[in-house]
Amino acid sequence: MEGVSMLRDGVVMLGTGLVFVILFRRLGLGATLGFLVAGALIGPQALHLVGDAEGKIGVAELGITLLLFIVGLELNPSRLWKMKQDIFALGALQVLACGLAVSAIVHWVGNTTWAAALVLGLPLALSSTAQVLPMLQSAGRLRTPFGERAFAILLFQDLSIIPLITLVTILSRNPADKGGPPGWQLAIYTVLAIVGLILVGRYLLRPLFRVIGNLGEREMFVFAALFTVIAAAALMEFLHLSTALGAFVAGVMLADSPYRHELEADVEPFRSILLGLFFLAVGMMLNLYVIAERPFLVIGMALALIAVKAAIVMGIGLLFKMNWRGALALGLLLSQGGEFGFVLFAQAQRAMLIDGQAVSIFSAVITLSMATTPFLMMVTAKFREAPIVTGEREGPKADGANALIVGYGRFGQTVAQMLIAAGVPVTLIDTDIEMIDVAGEFGAKVYYGDGTRMDLLRQAGAHDAELILFCMDGDQLDPDLIEGVHEAFPHAAIFARTYDRRGLIKLKGSAVSGVVREVMESAVKMGRLALEAIDVDGDQINRAEDMYRARDKERLRAQYEAGDLRAARDRIITADERKELGAATSRHAPAATTVEPETAEELGRGQEP
Repeated sequence: MEGVSMLRDGVVMLGTGLVFVILFRRLGLGATLGFLVAGALIGPQALHLVGDAEGKIGVAELGITLLLFIVGLELNPSRLWKMKQDIFALGALQVLACGLAVSAIVHWVGNTTWAAALVLGLPLALSSTAQVLPMLQSAGRLRTPFGERAFAILLFQDLSIIPLITLVTILSRNPADKGGPPGWQLAIYTVLAIVGLILVGRYLLRPLFRVIGNLGEREMFVFAALFTVIAAAALMEFLHLSTALGAFVAGVMLADSPYRHELEADVEPFRSILLGLFFLAVGMMLNLYVIAERPFLVIGMALALIAVKAAIVMGIGLLFKMNWRGALALGLLLSQGGEFGFVLFAQAQRAMLIDGQAVSIFSAVITLSMATTPFLMMVTAKFREAPIVTGEREGPKADGANALIVGYGRFGQTVAQMLIAAGVPVTLIDTDIEMIDVAGEFGAKVYYGDGTRMDLLRQAGAHDAELILFCMDGDQLDPDLIEGVHEAFPHAAIFARTYDRRGLIKLKGSAVSGVVREVMESAVKMGRLALEAIDVDGDQINRAEDMYRARDKERLRAQYEAGDLRAARDRIITADERKELGAATSRHAPAATTVEPETAEELGRGQEP
């Protein structure tokens, strides 16, 4: 009967979560809110379809551990160094200023102790990464200076989770916590555990993953990834430290390894499922009666949180020399509470610093603040947008051009000049106002606008164009966008720029006529130059290039069909093939075999030149 009950609970939780996440995604409110509302609906305070929320949240908290592991994987040292000022100055200032301000409000309104105010106010300073990043990505602003600053703040917020969990442990009133090691001993344990995990990662885990990678067993890779996370968390739990800290350190020690992307891809499905269950359980644990008894407190605190965070973040943005429109947008974008607030509230309740009533009220505050963000961004969009002046910054118009080029950066400029040199009229579109002004000084007419919008492409004359070329930076293209452009303008051939094979595989099955990997040709060119510099025979250089291109095409085809970057690894040319190639490896000798030059072949419905 217990097994049947678990299956029934699983069906109810997953089914309700699925329906509400789809609904909330369509409304632009994000998956986190969908899970919370679904949990509240099926929980004991509403329909009472599922019970034992406390037991379920204990299992689902593994999702938080996996999330911290993925956060650690993102902390590549070179990336941290590149963004160090925004992360450790802008991010730290935001967390401290917002956290202390909100804590003061909680202390004053709720007449709480300062310990309780801090464990409520500091988590409220954290914003929702799960909500903000998809909003930036869908708006095409994730790779812009504005998006990078928002990402830097979110990244520091993620980093601050560990010290906040530690703070809750230090302030704990729970006898079980007090019975553990003293604070100085915990500090020593923490340092030793981190050093130990780093050494294990460098001298044991990396060789282990190398062996598994050579075997080509994807299942074992997933198994090893989960073992790494759980073992690191278990070690920390044994030492009376944060399990999240163990998972985080495990991620950091593998952040600059060649297996980072594969690890992230393998762990992500488990993280998504368990994190969804965590938010469902949080929704189930919300005491709706307490919220209904004090609705004005919940609404008032949510409004105060949004106003205080928006004002402080805007002020910090202005301090860091952002224009007022960008600073306002940044403040509104990060004005909500975040999903880690639920985690920290649960920790604080176990530490007996706050009671269940406070958890319900302030969880509702976070939920309400998260629900307002999409509407705030929509309502203030016109007000925040910089006015488009006439002249070089006017919107596009149909001028009879045969080709539309979206993105006039270093890549788009080369494409445009080649087309113009061949006598093909072009219309140039970009959103970078500074670049548009500079291009005007060199005689190029670049129109202002978002070239991924159908209405703007139509305005630019896409219905008469023979070519539409997407030459933008980053990861802004997806199959749905290409499909929409193809359906709207079926007579135009669509070409796209991607950074590498990952971006190309992402466009699988789309109606693109050609995809160019920008790193491909430049790397081949350097290889040729290097061989020429050491006097390798010209024919041998041509054969080496032909062999590489043919092997790469075979590998790309296998990766494309399997959706797995590790597919066809045997097609990579390695030093072990020297014996097989025989005389062909000699600098000046003729090749033992001849490889036909690469020809364009179909990938889905498109081609890669």
